[in-house]
Amino acid sequence: MPNKALRILIADEQHFHRMKIERLFNQLGYYRVAPVEGLAPMLSLVEYGCEPFDLVVVNASLVCGELDVLGYFLDNRQVRHALIFDGQRAHLPPTLAGGPQRVQVSHAPLPDMTCIQRLMTMIDPPLSEGQYPWPSMLSAQTVG
Repeated sequence: MPNKALRILIADEQHFHRMKIERLFNQLGYYRVAPVEGLAPMLSLVEYGCEPFDLVVVNASLVCGELDVLGYFLDNRQVRHALIFDGQRAHLPPTLAGGPQRVQVSHAPLPDMTCIQRLMTMIDPPLSEGQYPWPSMLSAQTVG
């Protein structure tokens, strides 16, 4: 069961790309998605937001030459996880499988459902049997 409270930001200059990525998240049950078309709106939302984003998905071509995107996401407390796609355009090395990392880099021109599912499994792992998503449910279960 997806955590519906997760905040996701999508940054891409192509409207079609933003919509396609947002639909992938919607199909998985994530609806707190904010799509933006430029670097300035992305930076504003991240820097001046009242709470951190759980995931920022950004097209590398949007930030290419404008920002040290890896350093920005690694050092930013307002971003818990990031996916940079089309990373080859920005000459970024792809992320190798082998454990959770805060920043993932994909050379794919656009993330697909498999990429998004794999990413969300790391960010929002499925609950094991007997686990409850909210502490209040656990308290109610143990009291009753």
